[in-house]
Amino acid sequence: MVKAVLFDMDGVIIDTEPLHRKAYFSMFKEVGIEVDETLYTSFTGMATLPICETLCDVFSLEREPKELVQIKRYYFKELFRTDTSLQLLPGVLQLIQDYVAHGLTLVVASSASMENINRVFDRFDLNPYFQGKISGADLAQSKPHPEIFEKAAVMAQTPKEFCMVIEDATNGIKAAKAAGIYCVAYRSPHSTLQDYALADRVIDSFDEITYAMLKK
Repeated sequence: MVKAVLFDMDGVIIDTEPLHRKAYFSMFKEVGIEVDETLYTSFTGMATLPICETLCDVFSLEREPKELVQIKRYYFKELFRTDTSLQLLPGVLQLIQDYVAHGLTLVVASSASMENINRVFDRFDLNPYFQGKISGADLAQSKPHPEIFEKAAVMAQTPKEFCMVIEDATNGIKAAKAAGIYCVAYRSPHSTLQDYALADRVIDSFDEITYAMLKK
């Protein structure tokens, strides 16, 4: 039986992907590179620094990866501040409340920076529901490496066989399975061209994984 749920954030709790996309492409324009859809899609679920390291390598940029990270984060912060359409994904708050009401432990394990995680959690008052938060930006390895979910299970104080990951991206699913944790793939509206083949289950609505449904 599931005792702890490890949530990805972008594309699962909140749909910040459109904002991230705008911020990334603003950064691409500023540094003078053209990133095609295939390359951009391959970054889904990865932390910002390894993305920028890849960009510097692919495009032979003289700028440092950390400089690109700061440019992208500047644009994202401005968009987060000004975009009033940003909302939690449909049904996710009810799912979170349902899990907590039935005694499940929740941890967020996101590739976003801790600054962005806290920004989202403060804006939507999510802190009371979660035992902990882990940012992939603070780890040595980014998804698809399993480190983030291994640490999330430890933070939840729950053996991995009693944990469940909810992810929307290929890299996150690979990370969950590499960690040996059951993974539910959520077909998030803006996480396009993702491969869910490795997921243990694929859903289109959070109603499919309520506590009552998990018991069945």
